[in-house]
Amino acid sequence: MANHTCPIWIGHLLASPLRKLLENPGKILKPHIKEGMKVLDIGSAMGFFSLPMAELVTFKGKVICIDLQQKMLDALIKRAEKAGVAETIETRLAEPDSLNIKDLKQTIDVAVAYHVLHEVNNQEAFLAETFNALKSKGKLLFSEPRGHVSKADFNKSLTLAEKIGFFISNSPGTRRSCAALLEKP
Repeated sequence: MANHTCPIWIGHLLASPLRKLLENPGKILKPHIKEGMKVLDIGSAMGFFSLPMAELVTFKGKVICIDLQQKMLDALIKRAEKAGVAETIETRLAEPDSLNIKDLKQTIDVAVAYHVLHEVNNQEAFLAETFNALKSKGKLLFSEPRGHVSKADFNKSLTLAEKIGFFISNSPGTRRSCAALLEKP
């Protein structure tokens, strides 16, 4: 599914605590993720969103982190151990043409794809695989960076999502991102 793979050195920048000044993951995720949920972080890199997700679901939930690069997942596990949330996190290596989540059919409460979809060759397959993993009423929060992804391309992604069966529940965009909260009926 990959079109472009984020270099490992950028993963370090993405995980920087300074990024929280522009995009606070706790603030972004808190309205959507609750204790005990099973959530999916697609394109997790080194865990900028994964670690706050783990704190929100607590030991009663599970965060499944997916990335194309084992080095990113290895760094995420080290960060999770340091933060004391490693037992809540599961990592999975995605394949070029699959998220590797077929076994999760209808088990996920919330999926997050933050600044990821534009890097995928087959967005329709990506969205369909995510849709299948979500429970009924499950949500996909996806966001794309403004300036890097045009509004027209973002809207094309939304149209694909609706074609698959999602409906747009909310559009919580920020100054830096176009975002949509999609829901599975």
